[in-house]
Amino acid sequence: MDLGLNGRTAVVCASTSGLGAATAQALARDGANVVVSGRRAEQAHALAAGMPSAVGVPVDLLAADGPEILISAAVAAFGRVDILVLNGPGPRPATATDITAEDAAAATDLLVRPHIALVRLVLPAMRQQGWGRVLAIGSSGVAAPLPHLALSNLGRAALAGYLKTLAAEVAVDGVTVNMLLPGSIATPRLASLDQLVANQSGGTVAAVEAEAHRFIPAGRYGRPDEFGAVAAFLCSAPASYVTGTAVRCDGGLVREL
Repeated sequence: MDLGLNGRTAVVCASTSGLGAATAQALARDGANVVVSGRRAEQAHALAAGMPSAVGVPVDLLAADGPEILISAAVAAFGRVDILVLNGPGPRPATATDITAEDAAAATDLLVRPHIALVRLVLPAMRQQGWGRVLAIGSSGVAAPLPHLALSNLGRAALAGYLKTLAAEVAVDGVTVNMLLPGSIATPRLASLDQLVANQSGGTVAAVEAEAHRFIPAGRYGRPDEFGAVAAFLCSAPASYVTGTAVRCDGGLVREL
């Protein structure tokens, strides 16, 4: 399928590793110009160097001027931004009974503030040209809140509410807004978490993985390239009538429709 991404420019936040990197690579394979971003300059430049048309932009999106630095660099390199992929780290684990109002504010500051700033920077040009894609890499906690991740559940749900509202406001302008919710995808982050569980339990990583696989109907962890392929489709021309929705890529892990 031709995704219609040739000549389009995609800014992918936090894309030096993991799901962000998988998304950036998928977009590059389908012909997009890609702006790889992250706080690790060496990794950003190295990943971009392996793509046909890409630049690496070292940036801290939590800094006050971070969003403007990233979008300005993208426009300087490729002239415009057609696709914005929102992504970033989550807050610390916590139970709902443990968090304070200050914790909640910090989670929102981490998961919502920089993303709104980025959207505001790219949206006027997208609406003017009649084409744009905003895709947020979220969490399965948006569909089914996860235990011990109260701060992540809170912040990502707030972002989902903002994006759903935005989608209805800009659909008529040819701009789609969606979320992609990963389940257990075999990234370095998941490997480190499995190792931590193995260390705490005194078992092996293989045993931890086997136990996790029991709860996934597909019977395995997802591959990063599988996630990236879904992300690229949601950013594509053929997906022009898909907006305001949260799509799960989780092997059936979340049992709700």
